[in-house]
Amino acid sequence: MAEKEEVKLLGIWASPFSRRIEMALKLKGVPYEYVEEILEKKSPLLLALNPIHKKVPVLVHNGKTILESQVILEYIDETWKHNPLLPQDPYERSKARFLAKLVDEQIITAGFVSMARADEKGREVLAEQTRELIMNLEKELVGKDFFGGKTVGFLDLVAGSVIPFCLERGWEGIGLEVISEEKFPEYKRWVKNLQKVDFVKDCIPPKEKHVEHMNHMGQIIRSA
Repeated sequence: MAEKEEVKLLGIWASPFSRRIEMALKLKGVPYEYVEEILEKKSPLLLALNPIHKKVPVLVHNGKTILESQVILEYIDETWKHNPLLPQDPYERSKARFLAKLVDEQIITAGFVSMARADEKGREVLAEQTRELIMNLEKELVGKDFFGGKTVGFLDLVAGSVIPFCLERGWEGIGLEVISEEKFPEYKRWVKNLQKVDFVKDCIPPKEKHVEHMNHMGQIIRSA
């Protein structure tokens, strides 16, 4: 009999970075132990496993520690090869990685971090910058159910965990509409498709509680 694997995930319920790892593990059918961390009071385990960044997510696999959510996603994909996350074609794979980086770096910065610090006029400018960035994803979705084609893949997990199920809740909390059905029909269709996928649906944070959390995170950024 094969020895049981140790798979443990340290995360925070509201974090898109840990939620995407849960989605990936569920997609792959990998059993795992989940350890909930508290944002303001990091556990000794988290500090021991990630002493440099002191952040979630942290994946522990058979005693090995893997850090940074996109790195973890690729590790999961290479370790459990069924239901692949990344495209098999090298060009498509490079494009998925590039757009995932765009989401985690530029879209989060413009669409939340900078927006939280801005006044009302500044927010409108940043909202337009965010729309321009998201338009790159809109174009990529034309003729597809998901970024991965007919199935959920790497970019779906990255962009899905961040934009519809995190940033949009932050925008709702400050009364700002960034993504309209008229300008982003492909994006809106994609979000509806994601919401029909059981393992994605299972990992979407409860909306009302999440809106409150995003308001709280915005206050933390403003007061820093």
